[in-house]
Amino acid sequence: METIAATPTHCPYCALQCGMNVTPLPQGGAEVSERADFPVNRGALCGKGRTAAQVLSPAVRLTSPLVRSGGRLVEAGWAEALDRIAERLGGIREEHGADALGVFGGGGLTNEKAYALGKFARVVLGTSQIDYNGRFCMSSAAAAGTRAFGLDRGLPFPLEDIPRTGCVILVGSNLAETMPPSLRFFTELRENGGTLIVVDPRRTRTAEQADLHLAPRPGTDLALALGLLHLVVAEGRTDEAYIRERTSGWEQARAAAMAHWPEHVERITGVSVPQLREAVRMFCEPENAMVLTARGPEQQSKGTDTVGAWINLCLATGRAGRRLSGYGCLTGQGNGQGGREHGQKADQLPGYRKLDDPEARAHVAGVWGVDPDALPGPGRSAYELLDALGTEIRALLLMGSNPVVSAPRAAHIEERIRSLDFLAVCDVVLSETAELADVVLPVTQWAEETGTTTSLEGRVLLRRRAVTAPPGVRSDLYVLRELAARLGVEKGFPADPEEVFEELRRASAGGPADYSGITYRRLAEDNGVFWPCPSDDEAAHPGTPRLFLDRFATPDGRARFVPVAHRPTAEEPDAEYPLLLTTGRVVAQYQSGAQTRRVADLNAAAPGPFVELHPRLAARIGAAEGDPVAVVSRRGRAVAPARITTAIRPDTVFMPFHWPGEGRANTLTNPALDPTSRMPEFKSCAVRVEAAR
Repeated sequence: METIAATPTHCPYCALQCGMNVTPLPQGGAEVSERADFPVNRGALCGKGRTAAQVLSPAVRLTSPLVRSGGRLVEAGWAEALDRIAERLGGIREEHGADALGVFGGGGLTNEKAYALGKFARVVLGTSQIDYNGRFCMSSAAAAGTRAFGLDRGLPFPLEDIPRTGCVILVGSNLAETMPPSLRFFTELRENGGTLIVVDPRRTRTAEQADLHLAPRPGTDLALALGLLHLVVAEGRTDEAYIRERTSGWEQARAAAMAHWPEHVERITGVSVPQLREAVRMFCEPENAMVLTARGPEQQSKGTDTVGAWINLCLATGRAGRRLSGYGCLTGQGNGQGGREHGQKADQLPGYRKLDDPEARAHVAGVWGVDPDALPGPGRSAYELLDALGTEIRALLLMGSNPVVSAPRAAHIEERIRSLDFLAVCDVVLSETAELADVVLPVTQWAEETGTTTSLEGRVLLRRRAVTAPPGVRSDLYVLRELAARLGVEKGFPADPEEVFEELRRASAGGPADYSGITYRRLAEDNGVFWPCPSDDEAAHPGTPRLFLDRFATPDGRARFVPVAHRPTAEEPDAEYPLLLTTGRVVAQYQSGAQTRRVADLNAAAPGPFVELHPRLAARIGAAEGDPVAVVSRRGRAVAPARITTAIRPDTVFMPFHWPGEGRANTLTNPALDPTSRMPEFKSCAVRVEAAR
């Protein structure tokens, strides 16, 4: 009997991009198996990764284009569907101008797709109105990292460094559920004698692993970080030589921190002064330490300043730009890092170049063969783009995102999407957003196509095609090529991913995220290459697993302190809405759930939404375990079963955001935006809770 070879590739879900093998089955479908050679997961897979091949089944995914006819979506041929999209986009552009066309991408798109989508928006459509759902993921950390270090890369060091440091402060991450294979790095840290501090309003599975759990009130992480820095100064634990030699701006940042004395911070956060002092001791006593942030501190209307305060703590103690020390962001989406580097973000060009930089525009325009002056300027950020649908923006091309479930103030965004003159969606499944479209195109997914992603470590990886897509399915690159041709641009949009990547290499050359030395061959041979990598001579440049060891990416090579001060959340509790809602994920579902909710094993483990609340709150509203509970904010009402636990603060409720319908958590969330990153305040809004029998 003929043996079918397994293809080494990577998981389609989170930013760990765990290595796995995919083998086609003789009877159809495929199976996932362990791949021990990839250093991030060493064969370990979470439930989502192990069941990933189930979404390849024609029974759960789209296999034919759909067009709206008589108020419903019906199957159509590819030519008809593409013709309709091109005709409507061209007509609306002619009538209302290029900026009446919007493009919305996703952090799960490969680097090739993200690059081509940004080029398509700016060169073919001529619109400035492009952004992506990664704006909702790590944009505050990206802004803070760029402000402090001159460069954003989620982790400036590989995950393998974590077990060898002395202490890690993990802020707002429940990685035991969001990226389970990574937990072993923190287990090894503790086995090696290091310590783990977890900052989270809930006692999560991750917090249960910690040596110290700090449970601040949602939205007060900024005050917490400033309180710790105050104590570092007061106790004489600053690294004065490091501050003098490798940083700038310390005097102003120190003065700002000293206004946040421990007792004041205790009143704001609910974290006791003895806990604050213990955290400082644990962080400062070892030779090396790290701070890692995730969505908790980042998804706030002051997220950039909050992350900046944690970076200041690292800089004041000499814990950045040194081996086994530093600040890092745990990027969430599968290609959340690469997706923000190559042009689908409102203000960026490939290589992490800025769209308003004349030299950057000239370089990229030269690669694209267009006049730099023809490139539009920066456009709206993700929420602002979605909020403008149906008014300034009349048509939307959407790839790899489901904002009907994932956007803040989701009921309002759903209304805006319904008000569009035209909506075209490219997706693997018929998501809640795709159900509203005028045209839906079925596109290939991870195991059916080759392409690159960039993990949270900054490691560029090669995902290999392992199975053949169903006959009616095409790639996103094919879609962009065909639409470009129909809109008058015959060249510059190849459907071959390696050809696209070769152009991406040229476009990124010399930029902050320089991929010019990375090739498909190197990726296949080396288990990935860390950017920046400016030379394809492997001896001359093997890639950069650790950033900032010699200098930071600022003009003077110094890291920059930024003075920040605590301020309240955009929506504090009051008599009508006396509680705070925070949101997050569960281990068996992923993001908006568009794919994972189609996997039986995952649904069995996490069948639907819930409201997590403290027993005292449950008793006050007369709710028992499993009773329907209504959570109400100024934006709407969500109903889900009660899950009663002492693992959450009495003044806080928690909802996972994976589900649509009456349990949609993002019906409630606040779109108040961070002034720098334009990140919405997902992690904190004022609510009331009532029994919903």
